[in-house]
Amino acid sequence: MRQTITEPARQVDVIHETDVLVVGAGPAGLAAALGAARAGAQVSLVERFGCMGGNITVVGVEGFAWYRHEATVEAGGIGREYEERAKAMGAAVPESQSLSYELDSEGFKLVADALIEEAGVHPMLHRQFAAPLMDGPRITGIVTESKAGREAILARRVIDCTGDADVAHRAGAPTRMTPREEMQAASVMFHLAGVDKRAFMEGVRRDPQTYGDWSSGEWQIETSGKEDAMFSPYLGKPFERAIREGLIPAVLNTIAGTWGAAHDTGELTYMNLIHLAGCDGTDPDSMTRFEIEGRRQAMLAIEALRAYVPGCAGARLRNFGMSIGIRDTRKIDAAYNMTVADVRHEGRFEDSIGIYPEFIDGYGILILPTTGRYMQIPYRAMLPRGVEGLLVAGRAIGGDAISHAATRNMACCAVAGQGAGIAAALSLRQGRELAEVELGAVQSELQRQGVRVF
Repeated sequence: MRQTITEPARQVDVIHETDVLVVGAGPAGLAAALGAARAGAQVSLVERFGCMGGNITVVGVEGFAWYRHEATVEAGGIGREYEERAKAMGAAVPESQSLSYELDSEGFKLVADALIEEAGVHPMLHRQFAAPLMDGPRITGIVTESKAGREAILARRVIDCTGDADVAHRAGAPTRMTPREEMQAASVMFHLAGVDKRAFMEGVRRDPQTYGDWSSGEWQIETSGKEDAMFSPYLGKPFERAIREGLIPAVLNTIAGTWGAAHDTGELTYMNLIHLAGCDGTDPDSMTRFEIEGRRQAMLAIEALRAYVPGCAGARLRNFGMSIGIRDTRKIDAAYNMTVADVRHEGRFEDSIGIYPEFIDGYGILILPTTGRYMQIPYRAMLPRGVEGLLVAGRAIGGDAISHAATRNMACCAVAGQGAGIAAALSLRQGRELAEVELGAVQSELQRQGVRVF
């Protein structure tokens, strides 16, 4: 039994009040804040790090829409705006395996700054969510921790975009936690400098890899078949050779994966090679262990790249992401929980707040949207049970494991976030609870903001 202490009661200063409070500024939270502000609400955005962008800027996941091909059908909206604005600001380059652009993880910090300033969102960085403020079943705001101590922020509507359903969970909403042994692996992302782009790309052309090559070594990947012969920026052979020749321990047979973009400056970015099974993103001790282990494995991967990959003999570490990347923790038990059938068979919903292409990436499945198929995202999947005044957007929306392998992707999180932000803003305008918001008006506002809803 754990030892406990009792904290003394204390007063906490209310430092801010707002109509809509978004907690977490990743792809979902940023879209939620922008959507709500553009719909006329007063909006504040709380973020624990010193920048907005979440997985893009904090973790270094630059492939925002790497699923995109000629026939792909998408929602547009703020998610596409991320990409277009990044291109316009010189913070994106053509992506290596798709018709999308790869977002620069550093440059996107400036993109996000510009977007929220233009929309009139009030940013509140360097604040960690600590606790919800409740009035019976209704959430009325949050308490944060920071260098300033504990502070309270009051809000009429709260949107949980923490990725782990932190607000919903602590407010008493039922959530489901993936067992640790079944969680999708975490990743430590890194970027390289000192790569000879010409030699590297010649090596890629001599031995092009496909998505079919993902099923090797430790993994077997289920596809629909159409993906198997498509080009993938996959690196597996160098690490298999490194294990055979003793450069990497044999137990590290999960080192493999994709590179993002090769730059004329000698940078090779978005190195998604380190996969860490058993990391629990809600356990700081687990994350501490795997942050350190991930960096160790990354340096071994760089040694193998130097030894066996053309153009990488002079490669060196440029930087790690600011934080480990987590794919899988809590999901809410929502008014509607999405299913494998929804994401595999083009789910359709009257309460759709946007569409997402048939892209599934996780739990041993890879299906790319190359034939025009898409699903709709239901508003009810963002409504937690048992808590009023709260929506949950991003990878913690309600659904089973395979639906999560689709909805966890950053572009889908942006779709959900924009829908949540608009619904929160319009619920206030209509004087209705979130569960009773007039969805026709929400869908009309989404369309006004450039979203394909159906």
